[in-house]
Order: sequence, then structure tokens, then C-alpha cells
Amino acid sequence: MKPYRGDTGFDRRSSILGKASWRRLQAIAIAVLLLLPIGASSARAMKSSASAASTAHVYLLRGVLNIFSLGLDDIAAQLRAQGIPVTVANFASWSSLADEAAAGYRSGRIKTVILVGHSSGATALPDMVAKLDQLGVPVKLAIGLDSVFRTSLSGRVGRYINFYIANGAGTPVQKTGQFQGKLENINVQDVPGVGHMSIEKNQIMQRKVISEIDAVVFGRPVPASGAQRPRQPGAANAATPGTASTAAVQ
Repeated sequence: MKPYRGDTGFDRRSSILGKASWRRLQAIAIAVLLLLPIGASSARAMKSSASAASTAHVYLLRGVLNIFSLGLDDIAAQLRAQGIPVTVANFASWSSLADEAAAGYRSGRIKTVILVGHSSGATALPDMVAKLDQLGVPVKLAIGLDSVFRTSLSGRVGRYINFYIANGAGTPVQKTGQFQGKLENINVQDVPGVGHMSIEKNQIMQRKVISEIDAVVFGRPVPASGAQRPRQPGAANAATPGTASTAAVQ
């Protein structure tokens, strides 16, 4: 009598199924290992962006009476949603805000200072830039929205953008010999719906301001604005550090 050796067909089926399951497990493990660097890289990028946002601070200066620059509140809300700290205040507070920014910079809490002003707030920006320079605080970006008085710029600022309405109350900003940085005077009179009382509420302008801030804080590219050089004789050439340029946004 032959000895009983069990169900060899079952053993073969179990062996085949076991090998198939093992191959599936191997494939899953390899896929997981391949995804780990991507996940780690994404996590590092998110952490870096969060750190850059938390150490930046945007100061937004309203115009007269705090009732004509309410669009700055909309800009502030969108910046806060990205994790960027902001302060919205009347233009008359520019000096105390400069002291506050300097204290934060010296403590290491603030690494990137950005200024935005509308109307009289835009007029006060050069004074705030100059004081921060005296206090040893570099301003990475300053954006003026239709300053109503002629202003002169001194001190250090990475980039100063003056959006003004040439056929309205706005005026270009002039630079002095003590200015270090890049100055751009940009005429926005052809932006649909823009006016002195609405420039900071205009969604096109809000997107432009926020994209310029994001470019500094997160290193994101700034969308093309369709800027064109004016056709008037004697228009300035492209800006280089320490020089001014004039353009028209459409």
C-alpha cells in the first residue's frame, strides 16, 4: 500500500497563491517606498512655505478717516488666509509701526517687511521706508496705491511699486540720491473700473498686489500684467537697481 501524501493538488494551489500574494505585497511595498520621498519633499516644501509666511509681516496703511481704504481689509483677509501676518492701520501711525517692525526684526520674529498704502497711506510710505532704513531694517517690497501728493523716495527698499492714475489725482514717485533699490511708477488709468476711491477695492489691482507679495514671501512667479511702456517722448528705460521706470498697466 502506498503511503498517504495528502492532497498534493491543494498544496500546489496554495503554493501558487502564496507566491502571487507575495508578489503583490512586494509591488505594494515598492510603490510605498517610491512615494515616500515625494511625500517627504512635499512636507518639507509646505513647512518651508509656512515658515516663510510666519516670519513675514505686511503693514497696510489706510488713507484719511479710515473709511476710504476698506479694500485694504480685503487684501489683509486674503493674506491672512495664506498664513501671512498683517497689520492694517491709519497712515498717521506710520512712525510707530516702523518702530514696531524694527523691534520685530531685531528679535528675529520678522524677517521680511512689506508695506502697502492707499491714498494718504501711499504718501506716507516713503517716510516709513526712510525711517526703517535709519533703524537698520530692510524693506523687501513697498506698494503705493495712488498717492495724492508728490513724494520723494530715499533709503533702502528691494522694490518700490507706485501704482498711480495718471489722468486722476495720482502722481509718480521721485527718487533721491539716497535711494537704493528699484522704483517702478506704473500708470493704471486703463484698468477697468479703477479710480482713486476704488483702486484698492478693484479686484484686478487686489490680485496684482497679492501676487507681488506672494512673489516675495513664497518665491512664486508674478503673472504677466500686460505692462507697456508709455509712448510719450522721454519715457524712462527699463529699471535697474537704484533707478526708476515708468509703465502703463492695461
